[in-house]
Amino acid sequence: MLVPLIVVLLGLAALLWSADRFVGAAAATAHRAGMSTLLVGMTVVALGTSAPEMVVSVVASLDGIPDLATGNALGSNIANIGLVLGITALIVPIPVRFSLVRRELPLLLGATGLAGYALANGILGRFDALFLLLLLVFSLWWLFRADTPDAPHPDAGEIPDMALPRALAWLAATLLVLAAGSRAVVWGASELALGLGVSELAIGLTVVAIGTSLPELAACVASALKRHHDIAIGNVIGSNLFNLLLVLPIPGLLAPGPSDPAAAGRDYPVMLALTLALGMLLLWQRRGRVGRLPGALLAATYLGYLAWVGVASLGAAP
Repeated sequence: MLVPLIVVLLGLAALLWSADRFVGAAAATAHRAGMSTLLVGMTVVALGTSAPEMVVSVVASLDGIPDLATGNALGSNIANIGLVLGITALIVPIPVRFSLVRRELPLLLGATGLAGYALANGILGRFDALFLLLLLVFSLWWLFRADTPDAPHPDAGEIPDMALPRALAWLAATLLVLAAGSRAVVWGASELALGLGVSELAIGLTVVAIGTSLPELAACVASALKRHHDIAIGNVIGSNLFNLLLVLPIPGLLAPGPSDPAAAGRDYPVMLALTLALGMLLLWQRRGRVGRLPGALLAATYLGYLAWVGVASLGAAP
């Protein structure tokens, strides 16, 4: 058990190191390509912090453990709202501009509903995956269509001053490290699941999901402390959108077939409830911010969910 645990920790360290630099290189690449800094924060940075989930899901699916990939996608969304946003709001209350969320929030709610439809019959197939990917294409078109490149935004300082060739080189290098770290995490997590008698879905929902959500946590806390609150909220919404429309389809494309019934019966309802709670917080806060009390409630909900998954998984172990 010690060797798989060490491999998981080393893999997560590689994911964190590479994801952080991937975000900077991706943001610099997009900035040099003429995108607005707001769109960079809502799409490129969100995509960058979701890169670990994507690579983990690809490796898990190719290794014949699609339930770990499915659990990673659902668990990362639950962690992004309960853990990432909850802890960030506990540290620094986050002001919210309605103009920021009015474009992405409806897309996230729609993607959440369609992901539930894909999981409802207990089979995640290629048709489900292609349908979600088509929605991703539409979502990106919608966001780029509404972009205003010339609008000034205070988050411009967050983009590294990096020439395009250097940014592209860092993108390639960090993607290789992401792949290596993800393979280490998948192998170690699978061995831990077998050794503890815990299902691969549960490991994906907890250990792997928390590990691959650490880039979002670091980005959100740093953004909030620097008063770049748009990046913090945009990163959570955008990352969850990519998890549903890009990460979740991966097992459906590479390893289509039955999914663990707990994914649709237990974990999806939790993700749906937290997503609806996020929407209410962003739209109905009287003072236009997510404060420490909602943050504490989100974090407590996430801890309760972890305990539920742990007890259920250990209770089902032979």
